[in-house]
Amino acid sequence: MLTEICAEIRNYFSLDKDKLYGEFSVVDGEITPSFYLEDGQYYRIVGSILNDGVHQKGDQLIDEASFNGAVWKMRVPRAILDLDEEIAAWQAENGNVQSANMSPYTSESFGGYSYSKPSGGGTGSGAGASAVTWQTMFAKRLNPYRKIRAI
Repeated sequence: MLTEICAEIRNYFSLDKDKLYGEFSVVDGEITPSFYLEDGQYYRIVGSILNDGVHQKGDQLIDEASFNGAVWKMRVPRAILDLDEEIAAWQAENGNVQSANMSPYTSESFGGYSYSKPSGGGTGSGAGASAVTWQTMFAKRLNPYRKIRAI
């Protein structure tokens, strides 16, 4: 989920000095050339066909002969990691098509019963009827970490 969160807020919590560019490969589940990471530290792979995204030190990667790209060491705040857990739990409960939150219907009636969902997905946006997503549900808590320009 952390990959999606960082993409949504356009923030990978990386300093320019922590971005390594060049030719990489993945052998026996580990990226080479190797680079120093603290235990539990996150990093982003960019330019890989099989391993693009956010990973944590110790994750088993998919072997890949060679790719020209970048590896960004990340400095993810504890608050984002806590939100990651909350969002993953919310998504597991509410993110499927069978969830009432994800229903494409704004109203329905059958057998003398009818109901209507409020427009705007309950977020107060007033942007018309839409499903409540993790992006809308957690927007206010993610906003302090959001970057204006894409990186």
